[in-house]
Amino acid sequence: MIEVEKLSQEVGIRQACEALGVSRASFYRRQSPAETAPKTQRTSSRALTDPERQAVKDELYSERHLDSSPRQVYAKLLDEGRYLCSVRTMYRILEEEDASQERRNQLRHPAYTKPELLATAPNEVWSWDITKLRGPRKGMSYHLYVILDIYSRYVVGWMLAHRESASLASRLIRESVEKQQVSEDQLTLHSDRGPSMGSHSVAQLLATLGVTKSHSRPQVSNDNPFSESQFKTLKYCPEFPNRFDSFEHALRFCRTFFGWYNDEHYHTGIGLLTPAMVHSGQAEQVLDSRGQVLQNAFERHPERFVKGPPKPPQVPTAVWINPPPPAQDKGLPEPVCPQKPGTPLTHPRPDSALPSCVPAELDSVSSGTNHDSHPNPFEHPSHASKNPGGLGAGPQEPKNDSLNS
Repeated sequence: MIEVEKLSQEVGIRQACEALGVSRASFYRRQSPAETAPKTQRTSSRALTDPERQAVKDELYSERHLDSSPRQVYAKLLDEGRYLCSVRTMYRILEEEDASQERRNQLRHPAYTKPELLATAPNEVWSWDITKLRGPRKGMSYHLYVILDIYSRYVVGWMLAHRESASLASRLIRESVEKQQVSEDQLTLHSDRGPSMGSHSVAQLLATLGVTKSHSRPQVSNDNPFSESQFKTLKYCPEFPNRFDSFEHALRFCRTFFGWYNDEHYHTGIGLLTPAMVHSGQAEQVLDSRGQVLQNAFERHPERFVKGPPKPPQVPTAVWINPPPPAQDKGLPEPVCPQKPGTPLTHPRPDSALPSCVPAELDSVSSGTNHDSHPNPFEHPSHASKNPGGLGAGPQEPKNDSLNS
C-alpha cells in the first residue's frame, strides 16, 4: 500500500491502483480503518428473561419438587394452571448449573491395569484357561483345562473333567509345577477372571508355590491370546467332532491331540518348530541343521535365490502379553528365570529320559499302554512306532464323584 500511496500522488489513486493491481476499496480501507465494535451476544426474542429464569429455578429447587424430574414438574404445573417453560428448557437451565445428573449411588468399575508380561525362556510365563467340549446330548458338556507355556507354546498340563472346579484346577496347577520343577519366584501364571481362576483356593496355592498370579482385564479377550489361539487350533482340527459320544471318547481325542500338538505340530509362532523342541532346548540344534540344508540348496542353485542365501525362521527372543507402547522408554524387565536371554536354552529336567515333558496326570488315568483302538488321526501310519506308549492323558475326576452326570 505504500507504493500505491506514493504513485497516487503523481498519477492519481485510480490509475495507481490499476497499475499495481490493488483494489481501490482495499486502499481506502487501509487509509481509514474502521473501529471494530466489540461483539455482543445476540439474544433471541423467544428467550426467557432473567426474572422468568429465576422463577423456573425457584420452582425446580422447591421442596415439593425436590424428588421430581422436570417432566413431572412440568405436568404438575400444567394441572395447576401454570406454564413457565418447556421441559427441554428446564433441563437446559439445570445443565447450566450442573444440577442434572444421576442421583443414585451408581457402581463404578475400578480402573484395571493392563497386564504386561514378558517371557524370554520356558517356564517363565504360563497361560491357562478352560473350554467346553460338547457331549452326546444338548446341554451336556465336558470341561477341558489347559496350561500353556507362552514362550515355547508347550502344553505343560491338561485335564478333562465333567465340571469346572477350583479344587481340580488347583490339583492340575500343583502337579504341572512339580513336573516342570519350577522353582519359587520363577513363574507367572496368567488367566482370565473366571470363577476357578479367581477362586481363593487357587490364589492360596499359587502363594504357597511362589507363583505370581496375573489376570486379564474384564471382558478383554486380547489379554489372554495364547490360550485362545490354542483352543482355536484344537477346535479347528479336522478330526474334531461336532459332539463327543462319551467322556471316554473326548478323553481319547485329547490324549491324541496334545501328543500331536506338542511333539509333531510345527508352530508358526516359534519359527516352524514343534513346542517340544523349544521347550526342551533343541531349537538351536534344529535351526543349525535347517540352515545347513538351505545353504546347500543355495550353493546348488544360487540363481533361484535372488535375495541371497535363505535363512530358516528364528525363534522369538521375547514373547509378550500386551507389549508396552513403542513411545515409552521401557527397558526389558529382568527375567525371573535363571537362564539369561543370551544363553542357549536347556531342558528344565536334565535327568529326564523322555524326549519331551508329559502333561500332568492323576492316579485315576494311567500313563501306560494306550488301550485306544482308534488309529491316531494326527500321525502318518509310517510313524506310528514313534509313540509306542500313551500320550499322557490329563487327569479326570474320580468315578464316585456325586456331581458327575
